[in-house]
Amino acid sequence: MDRSTHFLAVPLCVLAAAALTACGGGGDDPAPTLSAQDACTALRGLALPASAIGLPTSGAVVQTATLVAADASGNTLGEYCAVKGLILPVSAAAPNTEFQVNLPTAWNDKAVQLGGGGLNGSLVTGLGAAGIQPSTVQPPLRQGYVTLGSDGGHKGSGGFDATFGLNDEALLNYGKESIKKTHDVAVEIVKRRYGRAPARFYFVGNSQGGHEALDAAARYPADYDGVVANYPAYNVTLLHLGSLNVGKAVYGNGGAGWLNAAKTKLIVDAAYAACDTVAMDGAVDGIISNVAACNAAFNMTTVRSTLRCPGGTDTGNTCLSDAQLAAVEQIVTPYRPGFPIAGMDEFPRWPLLEGAQFVGGSTFGTRAVPSNPPTGADALLYNAGSGTTKYIISRNPALDPLTFDPNATPALRARTQEVGTIMDVTDVPLTAFRNKGGKILMTHGTADDFITPHNSIAYYNRQVAAQGQAGLDSFLRFYVVPGLGHGFGPFNAKYDGLKVLEDWVERGQAPGTLTAIDGNTGANAGRTRPMCVFPAWPKYRGSGDVNSAASYDCVTS
Repeated sequence: MDRSTHFLAVPLCVLAAAALTACGGGGDDPAPTLSAQDACTALRGLALPASAIGLPTSGAVVQTATLVAADASGNTLGEYCAVKGLILPVSAAAPNTEFQVNLPTAWNDKAVQLGGGGLNGSLVTGLGAAGIQPSTVQPPLRQGYVTLGSDGGHKGSGGFDATFGLNDEALLNYGKESIKKTHDVAVEIVKRRYGRAPARFYFVGNSQGGHEALDAAARYPADYDGVVANYPAYNVTLLHLGSLNVGKAVYGNGGAGWLNAAKTKLIVDAAYAACDTVAMDGAVDGIISNVAACNAAFNMTTVRSTLRCPGGTDTGNTCLSDAQLAAVEQIVTPYRPGFPIAGMDEFPRWPLLEGAQFVGGSTFGTRAVPSNPPTGADALLYNAGSGTTKYIISRNPALDPLTFDPNATPALRARTQEVGTIMDVTDVPLTAFRNKGGKILMTHGTADDFITPHNSIAYYNRQVAAQGQAGLDSFLRFYVVPGLGHGFGPFNAKYDGLKVLEDWVERGQAPGTLTAIDGNTGANAGRTRPMCVFPAWPKYRGSGDVNSAASYDCVTS
């Protein structure tokens, strides 16, 4: 689209149902009230100047505005106006940011922005659930929220397509700016539709969306009243270097340490046999709840003594060779790049020996030697690390990621730290958000094999140090959920974080223990567990329905 056509004049009389002045009117005559259809249609072609957006852009334009009737085929979200458009970059070489804002006819005066995933690159429509809500909870649009999302500032081809990182503006949009730009555009659209800004503005996201939620709180505290960050990728730079370290572990020495699916299952099964016990957490339920006790009972010493192949050479899928044991040890040992990235100099261990299953799309791949660039046949974590090192840090598409060392030269170290200021929110203070009365819900699962839960624990501990325990408790709750993976896992926890956030922000009801429902199908479908405030975890009392949260206590030992 030719940018010269974006800034079309739109008379005030056709902008919204609550237009501030009537077209050609004067005196005390009220503005005409438009129907929902006319108010929606009036938004088509709306152009917003750069001055309406709090970060550098060339403005924004609404391309389409379509009223979706409540009785339209397949629509269960009530009547709403779906507004789609583009936020235009400063540089002609940078991609547009696509956005969608959904305006319910029956509005509750609130808005919720939904986050993306991975490296973004596809439009978040805002039509789905908020975070990891149970299927029995109505999506926020149906509840009357204005909902919104974007593509993060670029289009991708799926997977870990990081090619956008070759462009500075696109990288800034992905790393920290697109959420603010989308927020500001949405507020302007809302004001034109309803005649007023949202009374409350929330952000809910998982993974990269969880990172964006923490960006919202830390970087743009004036814009948001509360955020939900589920298993947040808050430190993408360091996270992807830690992910690359896993790739180096399994692919080093020509793939001698590679773990196929059978060997991975061998490790995981041994962990559950040692740690999912009545003695350890009260019940044998397919969930490892007492991670600290598990670490004492099942660790590298145990693995070596029970799973090592005779003589240390690979003799099949019933044991681990010395090279594979070395790979496991590297995976479960913290990674240190040799310098701080956004104030963090260590990426925590992966929970391979604590219940993370590394199955499905999270395996170590299907071959011992990866391609360059990697494909879906290669380890998921290696794919993540490869994209970031090739296209964002080094900006060398021909780079062999297995040879990448961020500490190799002063220039490369400086570049890695520079990227950390864009993609990592680790060291951005939450004090301004706390002072304005903002609230944060943060969760992570113990079985997450894509972002280790210890990464969120490290973030939480950092905030305790910065705010003090009492100060942090006044505005942040953190829940570590046994059995939850990266949106799946042996206990696929679902909870209504938006409702919990509403109650805290709007009614002063600070959350304590919550209840999560297992979203898995099959025999475990619908079972419940307490979501305990960290550092507590749920222990079965020894009596009562093992599948009911009421039969568990939150304990710390």
